Amino acid sequence: MPDNLRQTLARYVEDIESPVGRRFNLLIMGLILLSSAIFVSETYPLTPLVRLTLDSIDRIILVIFVVEYLLRFWVAESKINFFFSPVSLIDLIAIVPFFLGVTDIRFILIFRWFRILRLVRFLTLKVYVFRISNQDSIILARILFTLFTIIFVYSGLIYQVEHRINPKNFNTFLDAFYFAVVTMTTVGFGDLTPISEGGRLLTVLMILTGIALIPWQLGDLVKYLLKTANQVEKVCAGCGLPFHDSDAQFCKICGTKLEQADLFKS
Repeated sequence: MPDNLRQTLARYVEDIESPVGRRFNLLIMGLILLSSAIFVSETYPLTPLVRLTLDSIDRIILVIFVVEYLLRFWVAESKINFFFSPVSLIDLIAIVPFFLGVTDIRFILIFRWFRILRLVRFLTLKVYVFRISNQDSIILARILFTLFTIIFVYSGLIYQVEHRINPKNFNTFLDAFYFAVVTMTTVGFGDLTPISEGGRLLTVLMILTGIALIPWQLGDLVKYLLKTANQVEKVCAGCGLPFHDSDAQFCKICGTKLEQADLFKS
């Protein structure tokens, strides 16, 4: 009976193409967004009642994250592989404050933004997303999501490091977000500057990340756009892949012969 229950729960937790699995992962994604929104809102002046309410909601979310982690650990076939996987380590870091009773480092929950990367698999379904092809969706989502996630994480870190000792420059999350964008794009207006050693170290990491990440991501986008410039809408009758090279005679995914009449479809 326990094995059957574990297999059933594993299917619900891991199989995002099933209705239950999809709802479960979307719920977790919603809680990640909500916890991040709470973190951002608490950097602004709030009434004691509102702050207390947000703290209570945040604690409830943290408990749900702990239950989720334990559930995923229980249903995992290889506990060691699960524990040392990058996504699981990020989850563990996010719930460490719960086990240690630490509240001053709750900002670490922003690392759970990386859990959203698991939901990129939704884009591989054979459907159109926002009226563009699934390949376009995957590439655009990867680029935009990667950039936003890293900027968001750096913003949270620089705010946490600089706010207490440098509240004039880093008063709210928006100040930190502005600084992260300006720094990572190497614009460097200089109107906001960190004064702590930790803040300066983060600034160096931001610059290095921006130099390495942004050209790489934009380069992938340009290469894909050049590659798809010669593609037309030719729907495969076998797997449904919507776009192929203009001179393609067979589907590059399943090998089904393409109808030449589709060549001239717009």
